[in-house]
Amino acid sequence: MRVAGAVAGLMENRDLARIFSEIADILEIQEGNPFRIRSFRRAAQIIRDLSFNGAHASQEEPEKLRSISGIGEGTISKIREIAETGRSQEFEDLKREIPPSLLTLLELQNLGPKKIRLLWKTLNISTIDELEKAAREEQVRSLPGMGGKSEAKILKAIEAHRLLQGRFRLDDGIEVCQGLMDYLRLKVKVKRIAAAGSVRRRRETVGDIDILVTCESSAEVIDAFTGYSDVKEVLAKGDTKASVVLSRGLQADLRVLEDESFGASLQYFTGSQAHNVALRERAKRMGYKISEYGLFRLDNGGEKDPPEKVAGESEEDIYRLLKLSLIPPELRENRGEIQKAETGRLPDLIKLGDIRGDLHMHTKATDGRNTIQEMAAAGIQAGYQYIAITDHSKALAMARGLDEKRLLDQIEEIDRVASQISEIHILKGIEVDILSEGELDLSDEVLSRLDVVIASVHSRFNLSRKEMTLRICRALENPNVNILAHPTGRLLTRRAPYPVDLEQVIKTARENRVCLEINAYPARLDLSDVHCRMACDQGALISINSDSHNLQMLRYIEYGVFTARRGWLEAKDVINTFPLEELTRVLKKEEYGER
Repeated sequence: MRVAGAVAGLMENRDLARIFSEIADILEIQEGNPFRIRSFRRAAQIIRDLSFNGAHASQEEPEKLRSISGIGEGTISKIREIAETGRSQEFEDLKREIPPSLLTLLELQNLGPKKIRLLWKTLNISTIDELEKAAREEQVRSLPGMGGKSEAKILKAIEAHRLLQGRFRLDDGIEVCQGLMDYLRLKVKVKRIAAAGSVRRRRETVGDIDILVTCESSAEVIDAFTGYSDVKEVLAKGDTKASVVLSRGLQADLRVLEDESFGASLQYFTGSQAHNVALRERAKRMGYKISEYGLFRLDNGGEKDPPEKVAGESEEDIYRLLKLSLIPPELRENRGEIQKAETGRLPDLIKLGDIRGDLHMHTKATDGRNTIQEMAAAGIQAGYQYIAITDHSKALAMARGLDEKRLLDQIEEIDRVASQISEIHILKGIEVDILSEGELDLSDEVLSRLDVVIASVHSRFNLSRKEMTLRICRALENPNVNILAHPTGRLLTRRAPYPVDLEQVIKTARENRVCLEINAYPARLDLSDVHCRMACDQGALISINSDSHNLQMLRYIEYGVFTARRGWLEAKDVINTFPLEELTRVLKKEEYGER
């Protein structure tokens, strides 16, 4: 086994980023040096979005970190300390200076470090329960800058936190947003309407919905928006803005715009904060000022009175005048897209129409709802050239998984169905469980008779990071394995990823010509966008699959494409964009997308 020494003790980037972020939070609560606070926050964001493991790089390849703008020797030293000891001494010292539960208050909407300090120092509040009690007893309104409305908002924030923890899956966000926009189109005469924010960037979870609209009557569209049948509460209602809470607890914000500012606002309210800050800094260096209202030319470093507006109606004009290619919404996260757009080297992102087939689906033979024939018919309707039938193996007893005999029977059944259908090619496959020591749930003799073998973890998520990594890597070394399914096992908003060294898993997959899956089911979206980019950077190939258990789930392939686009993937990085002949060579491990 080749990976034992490489997987021990390394922290994931998100864990490193959390430490840096919480150091910044504590410093801000303590009214520390603003420069240090900003430095830690920036480092946290950069580390979280690294396409390689920062802990490993700090020890073995520090030059990779040095090459990244915003990471200095001090940051590298702290990362190395965490990688080597599992802790940060500065973080441990800071935590001793505040109550352990104080940082949980930051999870409440609109409650920042300054207000938390005020609550802590004046009312000795350090937990959500204590804050709720104080608000109900009307103690909060006596504090400077607070009042009865502040107390009410705090109580509502606590309720929302407890019910929903503030995030919703992307499919929920898109569904709610699309329904609301369709309703507005029917109720009022809108000229232009678009979703912005994290819904438009296709983040895996969304915190709220942003809708931009131009129309003939601002009052009519505001009234229609706040009168929507799904509105639970109206938070604000003005001449051009409104905010509501919908029945699911999701907040929706509407902004009514002038035509000449629609593109500027769409750009402004779509990009992440980090992307927009970087764009504003670029605009300033070029003699412009950028806002939600447009792009304005400055006069010798100072503003004209009034400044000259040079763009705003379209996003294309904004980026063009800033000498950038138009950046797709999914990439607007400040992960290098501005530098690529400056040199015209943005990736040609994969599109839904590039997908030629689906390589992960289940039938009635195990826990699916449809037959092989029905899944094939759905594939034909989707315009696919091929599908793979990949039912569960026997270890997944709750899904009535296939043993060797039943799998051999299914191979014959697939051949029989395929002989009757000429419009689509049906590949014979299995989703085989990776057992606790990395062995597979079915014999190599039977697996070798299949076109595609998908390996996955469905049990014993409580292994250590080292144990889980070794387990998966051993399975990837089996010559019959073609794809690693949902590699981190996460369920969005419900289950965290199991501990695993994804960088080592990706390396092992590439070495053994195994592809990694983006499981497109919206509860998974696993691999994540960041890990997709990591895989691509390491030369690993990806397969985007729906993991369909019924005909309707085939449509979820689109969500996998969203994730792939956020991960900077092109069609050439995804095997189920390949023609059948090329795909077959990859599955036989005769080639592996050599570039």
